[in-house]
Amino acid sequence: MERYVPLLAITMGDPAGAGPEIVVKALADPQVRPICRGLVIGDAGVMRAAADIVGIPVHVHAVSAPAEMSSDPDTLNVLDLKDVDLSTLVRGRVDARAGKAAYEAIEKGTILTIQGAADAIVTAPLNKDALNQAGYHFPGHTQILAHLCGATDAVMMLTADTLRIVHVSTHVSLRDACNLVTRERILRVMKLGDEATRAMGVEKPRIVVPGLNPHSGEGGLFGHEEEEHIIPAIEEARKLGMDARGPLPPDTAFLRAFRGEFDLVVAMYHDQGHIPIKMVGFDKGVNVTLGLPIIRTSVDHGTVFGKAGKGTANPASMIEAIKLAAKMVSTSRGTR
Repeated sequence: MERYVPLLAITMGDPAGAGPEIVVKALADPQVRPICRGLVIGDAGVMRAAADIVGIPVHVHAVSAPAEMSSDPDTLNVLDLKDVDLSTLVRGRVDARAGKAAYEAIEKGTILTIQGAADAIVTAPLNKDALNQAGYHFPGHTQILAHLCGATDAVMMLTADTLRIVHVSTHVSLRDACNLVTRERILRVMKLGDEATRAMGVEKPRIVVPGLNPHSGEGGLFGHEEEEHIIPAIEEARKLGMDARGPLPPDTAFLRAFRGEFDLVVAMYHDQGHIPIKMVGFDKGVNVTLGLPIIRTSVDHGTVFGKAGKGTANPASMIEAIKLAAKMVSTSRGTR
């Protein structure tokens, strides 16, 4: 039987940033071409300009639906939203019009994926300032996707190589993050992380849970969250069949996961999880949104305004995001 090749909706990101350029580079990469059918969601004119900037000789084929895609390997298929005026676009500058175009690409790509016309969505970076200036008041991609999918509680996972980190909280103050460390929240995040790690090909994930406080509270000397919330969540997870361990001191937990002892780390707050993933794979980290009815992966970096229009932005994170989305689609189809 012929191997199924996933169709991925890949958003162009903010057209004033380097997103369109890294998308062109990634889809031309020899690692990517055999594993997916990439359909760029955005403006065809922007993608033609991006191909010229990076010097990759591809034919941009504008379509209005996935059924119109070309199978020619030297063709870049773009579902053309025709929503960017190149004559007024200034690369490297925050612009509400660019924020609007970036949102429209996310919206269209999400709808296609929900409808089953695409197998997964992979997103290039957007600029939060431009997004808000355009009237879309979301902290970032995760909240946009949750809104579009009707999901009440999306969760962020970051991956780099074999290090996978799922977050109990993300874009809130540190004071508020401490209040979100509850037994119920930790258990939900563990469940979603366990499911996602299985979708990435790990049959029985080994989960480690760091403490919130230094030395995991040192028996209550440095805080009581471990005894009141984290330990009960771990115990409940074990009853549900998960291989969950901890709470370990955070510095030890991440080091042991990096060395291969664990498949998934449950970070208690944004920076606890982001710092180690950036240290391990700043250029190739991938953001995965859990808790949605669709598969979504993304680059783990911003719009790279400083390199926009220069053709020098690194596509490594986008390449890894595409590879991971294709892997998760294939695993999902194999379990149906």
